[in-house]
Amino acid sequence: MLRIVDVILELIRDVAPIEASIRRRDADLARQLRDALNSAALNSAEGSDQRGGRRLNHYCIALGSAREAFVALRAAEAWGFVGPLPSDVRERMNRVIGTLVKVAR
Repeated sequence: MLRIVDVILELIRDVAPIEASIRRRDADLARQLRDALNSAALNSAEGSDQRGGRRLNHYCIALGSAREAFVALRAAEAWGFVGPLPSDVRERMNRVIGTLVKVAR
């Protein structure tokens, strides 16, 4: 399994309190954020056991989901639902996205 799966799981732990704040203001956005992060983790893990096009497909879905989660966090920040995102969350999101870009090629 890709090591990035563990990074995504750490990210979920870090984002959980932020998601709770978002949920109080916009339950739909919070649900979409949760779904996207879960999809990134699950598709990254599932892709590890696949070959060829199936592997690539899972990694591409994980990449799209990671990008969606990051934009959901940034949208919540833009709407004023949460304060500025912590730098470690931004860095970890960029690491996840960067890794998934590499494996999805």
